[in-house]
This record gives sequence, C-alpha cells and structure tokens, in this order.
Amino acid sequence: MENKNPGKLYLCATPIGNLEDITFRVLDTLKNVDLIAAEDTRHSIKLLNHFEIKTPMTSYHEFNKIEKAKYLVEQMQAGTNVALVTDAGTPGISDPGEELVKLCLEAGIQVTSLPGPAACITALTMSGLPTRRFCFEGFLPIDKKERGQAAKRLENEVRTTVIYEAPHRLVRTLEFLEDVLGERKIVFCKELTKKHENRMEMTCTQALAYYKENEPRGEYVLVIQGVDPKALIQEAQEAWKQMSVTEHVNMYMDQGMSKKDAMKAAAADRGAGKREIYQALLEEAEADGGEGRYG
Repeated sequence: MENKNPGKLYLCATPIGNLEDITFRVLDTLKNVDLIAAEDTRHSIKLLNHFEIKTPMTSYHEFNKIEKAKYLVEQMQAGTNVALVTDAGTPGISDPGEELVKLCLEAGIQVTSLPGPAACITALTMSGLPTRRFCFEGFLPIDKKERGQAAKRLENEVRTTVIYEAPHRLVRTLEFLEDVLGERKIVFCKELTKKHENRMEMTCTQALAYYKENEPRGEYVLVIQGVDPKALIQEAQEAWKQMSVTEHVNMYMDQGMSKKDAMKAAAADRGAGKREIYQALLEEAEADGGEGRYG
C-alpha cells in the first residue's frame, strides 16, 4: 500500500471467534499498511501468524489510548498508514478506537472502516427478538449515578436493547436488570461463531436463578426485549386518570400552553378526543359551581 502524506487510518473488523469470518479486504489491508495498532498484541499475533502477516504491531488499548493516539496521529501525519484492530469484532464499538478516530478526524486524517464481524449485530440477528428498531448500550456503567440513568432508559425502552457483560459481573448485572425490567425476556449469547456457540432465552428471574447455580463463563451478549408500547401507553393513561381533567389541563396551561394546546395535550395523554376533554371540563367546572378558565 503506497504511503501518502498524510497516511490513513483503517478500522479493520476481525473475527469474533471463527477465523474464517475475516474478509479478503481486511487481510489485504493488514498485509499492506505500515503499522497495525492492536488492543492486545499478544492476542492479535495469533491472527497475524495464522494468515502469515508480517506487518509490525504496536499496542493501543484503554490504558494508553490518549498518549498513544497522539503518537499514532503524528505517524499518520508523516505518511504512515495505520490499521486498527480490536481483540475481536469492529474497532470503535465499546473499545478505545473511538478516541483515535476522533483525533484523526480533528487532524484532517482520512478514516475508513472495513466492515465485518460485530458481536452486537450477530447476537441481535439470531436472538429472535425484533430487529427493525434496536439500541446498543455496550457495557452498563458501574458508577451509581450513571447506572441509575441507564435504568431509566431501559425501563421504558420499547426497542430491543443489546448490552455486553463480562462473566464476573453477570450476576450483579442480572440483579440490577431484574429490579428494572421485571420479567422481561433476555436472550443470552456467547461463544458466537465458534463450535460451541450458545443461545439461551430466559426471563430476568430465570436467568438470575440459573447463573447463581451455574458459574458464568466467557463473554456475554445480552439481547433484551423492549417494553410493549401499548402497555406503556395504557400505563401512562391510567396514571393521568388519577388527575381530574381540570388538573390535567391546568398543568399544561401553567407551563405556558394556550388553553387550546393544553386541552389537545391532555386529550393525547388520556387517549380521548378534544370534545370529550372540553365536555369534562365544563362538567367539572359546573360541579365546582362555576365555569372557571374554560367557559
């Protein structure tokens, strides 16, 4: 691969288990770039040796990502073509590759991504859960405040959600998910693309009981069923019905809405027509002995 000034960053997706999943384009790129930046050189050398790739490697991981990214950018500015690989899958997804991409783009260095394996997509497509709309949360945060924010997102998430988890944290994560999701369905995928590929479908409670008895082994991809949108709407409507129609409309008017818009918003919340809302307002006002704000 001919050097240009500046060089270029190639994000190279590598197999998540089965070496045959690597693409011809990735192999050609790894052979012809000037330098390969690897998350773990000890791991990646096995891949390079298998395909007889002799390109020099350097480490680029979570603990050196700031300083090493600066070094790599300098190398590319001087004309070096760099390929970035993670331990498995597509660089930049739940790994420090995101930082390097950002710095390259800020420095005017061209970045291209060579598509290939990604554990999140592999698990999603074999989960049996809806795939039309989904979200990816990566590893759930450890920080208590951030974990609470994640709980709020997951609790009312109607899309299928994909997360990653390490074996030593799986039970603790399941305890958290049981509190948040209740009996929501989860598909557990591990050893993806390998000989002993495994898919298990359980509720949170079932999974927690299972993994308390059976020690988790290997890296997990969890595909979580989204909440039923109809159930969410019904729950919200029931909550609104705890308020009188007058209180409901007043709430929106107190936020600065016009009477017309407040009535429209309350009608949408309650799954009612605007005429129903207007009639209820009149009846409630009459019951209170006057027309109030709605005459």
